[in-house]
Amino acid sequence: MTSGTWNNSIPGIGTYFVGIDVAPGRYRCEDGKGGWWVRFAGPGGGEPVGSWPLPAGPTEIELSPTDFAFETHVGTYWERIAPPYQGEGAPHELRPVADPSLRAELDTIVARRRPLVWLAPLTVLGMGVLGAPVLGSLWLLGLAMMAVLVALGSPAVSLDLQRARELARRRDRYLTPEDLDDDARGLLGRAQEAIDAVRDSEVNREGLLDDVDNAVTLPRQEWEIAQVLARQSKLRSEHRVWAASEVPEVGAALRPFQEKLDLSVQAVTRRVEALEHYAERTRAADEALRAQRHLDDLAARAHEYDDLLADSVRDDLALPAIERLTEQSDALVRTLRDRLAEAAEAAEAGDGTGGALPPSR
Repeated sequence: MTSGTWNNSIPGIGTYFVGIDVAPGRYRCEDGKGGWWVRFAGPGGGEPVGSWPLPAGPTEIELSPTDFAFETHVGTYWERIAPPYQGEGAPHELRPVADPSLRAELDTIVARRRPLVWLAPLTVLGMGVLGAPVLGSLWLLGLAMMAVLVALGSPAVSLDLQRARELARRRDRYLTPEDLDDDARGLLGRAQEAIDAVRDSEVNREGLLDDVDNAVTLPRQEWEIAQVLARQSKLRSEHRVWAASEVPEVGAALRPFQEKLDLSVQAVTRRVEALEHYAERTRAADEALRAQRHLDDLAARAHEYDDLLADSVRDDLALPAIERLTEQSDALVRTLRDRLAEAAEAAEAGDGTGGALPPSR
C-alpha cells in the first residue's frame, strides 16, 4: 500500500487508508480512461463500492471520513478539490488519527521489499527459459505470459498486504473514533473541524500563512490531542467501574484521581479552543482576501468609469470617484494584513495552552 500524503493529492495506483494515508474530501482525476477505483466503506471496509472501467476524461470521487480505505488504478493522480461534504447542519464525522511519522515509516519498509517483490515475475520467466529446450516454445510462451500477469498484479498486491501487516503491528501509532468515549469524540470533532477550516482556507492554500507551518504542525497537534483524549477515555471507563463499588473508602480514594482527570480535560479543552480561535481568525482573513479580490477587479475596470465620466461630465468630476475607490482598496489591503497578523497571533497564543499551535517564524 503506497503511502499517500496530506498535500491534497493521491498517486494514481495503490491502496490508501482514509485518515491515515489520505485526507477525506472530494478528489478529481483529469483522465481516468480504462482505470478503476474502489471505496472500502462501512466498518473495517466491509462495504466496498467501486467503478470500472472509468470513461475518458475527468472523473471525481468523494472520500468520506468514515471510509476505511481507497484503492485506485488510473494513469494519472487524484487532486483534492474540496473538503468532505457534511451537509448543512450535519455533525462533523470523525476520522482516524495517526502519528504523522507513521506514513513515512511504512513507506520505507515497503520500499525495502519492492526489489524482492519484483523477483517473482523474473523467477517465472527464468523457469520458462530453462524448460524451453525440453518442453518446447509453447512452454516458454505460456510462462512468459504468466510472468507478465505476475508483474502487473503480484507486486502491487504483495506490497499492499505487507503494508497492512506492518500497520497492524503498529496499532499504538493510530487511533480510531472507537477508541474514544462520547466526551472525547466531541472534543476531537471540534479540533478536526478547526484544523480542516485552517487547512482548507484560501489564505492557507495560497501560502499567506507560511509563517505558521500548518502542513507539519496541524497533523502533529491533532495526533497529540487524540492521544490525550484516548487516555482520558480509558481512565473515565475505569473510574465508572471503581465508582460502582459500595465500599466508601474506594470513593474517597478515587476523588483526587478524578480531580486530576478533570484538570487534564480542562487543559486539552483549552488546546482545542486555541485551535478554534486560530480557525476563526483564518476565516476572517479569508473574508478580507475575497473582498480585496473583488476590489481589485473593480480597480482594474476603473478606467471604464473614468472614460464614462469624461464623456458625460467635466474631467475633474471623475477624480474624486477614482480617489475614493483607491482609498477603499488601500483600506481593504490594511484589513487583510491585520487579519493575517491576528491569525498568526492566534497561533502564538496557543503556546500558552500546552503548545496547541506553533509560533510564527
